[in-house]
Amino acid sequence: MTIAIGADHRGYKLKSTLVDWLKENHEVKDLGADSRESCDYSDYAIQVAETVSSGKAQLGILICGTGIGMSMAANKVKGIRAARVCTVKDAEMSHRHNNANLLCFGADTGVDAELAEKMITVWLENEFEGGRHERRLGKISDYEDRE
Repeated sequence: MTIAIGADHRGYKLKSTLVDWLKENHEVKDLGADSRESCDYSDYAIQVAETVSSGKAQLGILICGTGIGMSMAANKVKGIRAARVCTVKDAEMSHRHNNANLLCFGADTGVDAELAEKMITVWLENEFEGGRHERRLGKISDYEDRE
């Protein structure tokens, strides 16, 4: 599986740690940032989201200070279902019920490498349940497809 990952300057350190960990089992597209120099989260959110939306990666991960800005920007890209998560349960349910294809979290909100790895692991291990959730996501897709 190919996973695209990106972060702004606030998430750079955590992203770097996660890239090394993810590479143990996945192909990883590290789309930046490449330093702690101040930058705009939206640039990385859109780049990662477009990489997932185009099929160049199956899933994506974004990290900024809170995860909020990243999720807001990523969700503007058609076909993206970005979930900002704070707990392992959030990550599990984001995949099981919402079929999230992009996970967002904040490096300044108590999410360290250990918690991030647990959230990513449960997100990857759980499958979308479909059923009533498929119908609900279909309504979102239908709205997204309107001109």
